[in-house]
Amino acid sequence: MVQELQIDDTSGLRRVKALATLVLVACLALLLFAKAMGDRHPAWGFVAAFAEAAAIGGLADWYAVVALFRRPLGLPIPHTAIIQANQHRIAEKLGKFIEEHFLDSGPVDAKLREVDFASFVADWLQNDKRSVDLSRFVLRLLPEALDAAENSGLKSTIVRRIMSQIQALDIAPVAAGALRGFIEQGRHRALLDDLLVAIHGSINQPETMAMIGEKIRAELPTLLKLYRADKFLLKKVAASATSFFDDVRSDPDHPFRGEFDRILLSFTEKLESDPAYTTRLDLLKRDLLARPEFVSLSQTIWDNVRAFVVKNAQGETDVLERQFSKMFREAGAQIAADTELRTEINNGVVTVLRSFIASQKSGVSTFIADQVKGWDMAQLITLIENNVGRDLQYIRFNGTLIGGLAGLALHTIEVMVRWA
Repeated sequence: MVQELQIDDTSGLRRVKALATLVLVACLALLLFAKAMGDRHPAWGFVAAFAEAAAIGGLADWYAVVALFRRPLGLPIPHTAIIQANQHRIAEKLGKFIEEHFLDSGPVDAKLREVDFASFVADWLQNDKRSVDLSRFVLRLLPEALDAAENSGLKSTIVRRIMSQIQALDIAPVAAGALRGFIEQGRHRALLDDLLVAIHGSINQPETMAMIGEKIRAELPTLLKLYRADKFLLKKVAASATSFFDDVRSDPDHPFRGEFDRILLSFTEKLESDPAYTTRLDLLKRDLLARPEFVSLSQTIWDNVRAFVVKNAQGETDVLERQFSKMFREAGAQIAADTELRTEINNGVVTVLRSFIASQKSGVSTFIADQVKGWDMAQLITLIENNVGRDLQYIRFNGTLIGGLAGLALHTIEVMVRWA
């Protein structure tokens, strides 16, 4: 990681180092010259005092800057190469500092609440391309999910769960409610018309007519049979039935329709109130669920669903893709339009992320500490020097100047004391 952080201007750093060294050498040279000229005029004493203190200040600050990163002149002087010597302690303290001050629940919660996660999700889902991409992604996962469900026994668990729910379901009230809604919507009238057409067509079948003729012939006296009264009666029955069915179908107010309504409503009321009907429906339900055909049907349905999903995932049809895409866009629009829902989503996301960060922040601290411990300190120190080294080198200039001024001030005081 350290290698990825490059230096901005190494040439500028070298120039500043060279200038600082040149200033120090200049102070030493000025010191020697001032000492040599000291007997000629008292002013050279001030120059010598400034140069001497400036050289000492510059050397001291050079030592301090170098000792921060490495051993000056390579000598094993105590308390030098401070960063290298304390790498592990710095790593631990840095990780702990980030854990306590950056990952604390208060700042994390405040920062998370500044983000409108719900609006981002809503905008993302409403985008046509993204909703289609998400649909395709879900479709690619569905076949594998179905295979995993089947191989892991999850399918059997789901089937058993559904079967237990069906077995525990009270069919009578459900059937009564569905039938009552069917009647209130008037859909039973079309059912009656379909039944009349089916019955009429069945009666007019040659096989049915022959069977009815046999029944009539068997009930007639022998004398009437001789006059073939059975055929006459059969024709009358067929004609009457046809006329009746035609009258019922063509007359919306036919009395038979009212009787049909009454029969259905009566049956609905019995489903809702008569325990005998409830018991019979429950027994019918149990018998139906116990039949092997029902188990085979469930497997067939599962196989058909899986085949349909695979076809959609392979792009042979886009039915599910269009439905999923539409569903995602509608979900995004609903989130965008519902302020209360967005608030709930944001609160939920904040709660989850806050809990996750709280549970993982110690791990983050350890990770940061381990990373810092594993850094190549030679590279890291070079990195620091090259990025902040110019400012560090200016410390040497400041030390030289301040040291020189301090030396000049002390020499001035000394001269004033002597004159006094």
